[in-house]
Amino acid sequence: MRTRVISLVVSVMVLASSMLGCSGGGGPDPIVVGSKIDTEGALLAHTIMLLLDDAGIEVEDRSSFGPTQIVRKALISGEIDLYPEYTGNGAFFFEGTDPEVWKDAEQGYEEVARLDLDTNNIVWLQPAPANNTWAIAVPRALASSESLSTLDDLADYVNGGGEFKIACSEEFVTSPMALPAFQQAYGFELTDSQLLVLSGGNTAQTEQAAAQGTDGVNAAMAYGTDGSLSALDLVVLSDPRGAQPVYQPAPIVRGEVFESYPEIADILAPAFESLTLETLQTLNARIAFEGQDAGDVALDYLTQQGFL
Repeated sequence: MRTRVISLVVSVMVLASSMLGCSGGGGPDPIVVGSKIDTEGALLAHTIMLLLDDAGIEVEDRSSFGPTQIVRKALISGEIDLYPEYTGNGAFFFEGTDPEVWKDAEQGYEEVARLDLDTNNIVWLQPAPANNTWAIAVPRALASSESLSTLDDLADYVNGGGEFKIACSEEFVTSPMALPAFQQAYGFELTDSQLLVLSGGNTAQTEQAAAQGTDGVNAAMAYGTDGSLSALDLVVLSDPRGAQPVYQPAPIVRGEVFESYPEIADILAPAFESLTLETLQTLNARIAFEGQDAGDVALDYLTQQGFL
């Protein structure tokens, strides 16, 4: 269980911290919090900073620091101390691992937490239950009228002759990890006439097409926590057969910093546990579609939920 890994890491770090003591001088340096350049990264970074600040831990804002490779390099080098990452990216960080591990939330978390601690002295904290992976979304009206909530339901609908056309990217159609994985796992196959292939991989475009019914489209390639899903009233169909890797967001922190602040595991865990798929969709929509500031959205959510 993920809590077993966290408990073990916390115990080791608390012991190390008590042995090291304070190093004197003007007190500990602030925790430098970074994030990737995207809506959800900024939201989660501000969530982390607000919680740490409320607990009396000084932070430095380096949110929207860069893409995945840049942010991870900065963490390993010590340029930043903590940022939100996704469990499924462990498959890319550590080549040669069993690809099936990353399709299970518990196993994927356990594996990346173990590998990153052993290899880079990076500690993975409590992940959110949301899964920001490749997904298929349909308008809520279609989901309700045809009782679609899972990809098994979609396969029955498509195989039964139901009208279906999905807006997607070329990569979604051709990548073995995307539509081919869905079709193989759930036993359906789409024809060319059931695909509207758009240039690029912008899910805002595919989701807009599904919401507006462009060229007969009634489904979209999506990422699980996209803010536009909530704004456009689209429903993500669940993946009970595990066709896709699980990408749960979690704070990750340099081991040296965690030695000084082992309490951050308990500070951050309750809020991250509350971030369900639907919650992140709604919060992301307030930033991406309503133009609200990520810090303001995080502050409002944490206050309303009683975390601050």
